[in-house]
Amino acid sequence: MSTTSSRPGTLADYIGLIRPGYWIKNVFVAPGMLLAFYFQPGLSLRGQAFEILLALLSACLTASSNYVINEILDARGDALHPDKRFRPIPSGRIRIGWAYALWAALALMGFACAALVNTGLLASCLLLWVMGLAYNVPPIRLKDLPYGDVLSESVNNPIRMAIGWYAMGLTAPPTLSVLLAYWMFGAFLMAIKRFAELRHIGDPAVAGAYRNSFRWYNEERLLVSVLFYAALFGMFSGVFISRYRIELVLATPFVAAAMAAYFRIGFKPHSPAMNPETLWSCKGIMIPALLAFAVCSVLLFVDLVKFTAFFAPRFAPTAIP
Repeated sequence: MSTTSSRPGTLADYIGLIRPGYWIKNVFVAPGMLLAFYFQPGLSLRGQAFEILLALLSACLTASSNYVINEILDARGDALHPDKRFRPIPSGRIRIGWAYALWAALALMGFACAALVNTGLLASCLLLWVMGLAYNVPPIRLKDLPYGDVLSESVNNPIRMAIGWYAMGLTAPPTLSVLLAYWMFGAFLMAIKRFAELRHIGDPAVAGAYRNSFRWYNEERLLVSVLFYAALFGMFSGVFISRYRIELVLATPFVAAAMAAYFRIGFKPHSPAMNPETLWSCKGIMIPALLAFAVCSVLLFVDLVKFTAFFAPRFAPTAIP
């Protein structure tokens, strides 16, 4: 299938290229905003409304710039994919030169919006864009590396958390433990997406031609990596919970249930996990996910003194002679 075009493309083609439907992924900025309220209780949502809107706009524009370069450089491989071959560039409906111009324009507009808020937000959007280059552009092109594809794509999770954090006007960076936990949570989601994609394609040769990392992956290796990322998420979350907010222990069953629900849908034919932007319509994951988020949000701000007393240290460490 052709990946070049002599036509400039239609407006609908360019809208498809920037993928506004994928902007729902920027919901991952919300935990960063919640953390900002926790660490800085005097913040006002109304007072930061304009900055929040600019932050969301900058995140959307920067992400769309990454989507454009992704489609440009993946066109030949996407042409072999049963679904992605219908995208504007793999199907040959858009000129590559116009696509590159759009890629640059989206990035510059995103950076300009972020600069109007603060340097932390600008740095976060720049990092989001740079990771898009590292993920897509040779000779680095992390998406071709087994496990490197998952880890480099999922690092956008903590970056988006930082965008939400800086949108609230904070200047110090978020705590490291929660950033690492959020990264591993994203890796858990992304590894299940790869697992679902591999099962959907069905043919190892076709999968390897579509994405180089699939030449190494198989179902066993991907499932083992899912367990690895889930374990690291739990450990890093535990560091944050024990140090900052022990009440969140009560949310762990809800978070685990949401993760289990997502793991389950990875096994379904034509799994929604392959297209995370469509998950909002999947009740099997959205109900437990929203419940887990709601419980975490409440427990982040409601003090349970009698409950936390159970976790107070009972013994002081004894020096070894």
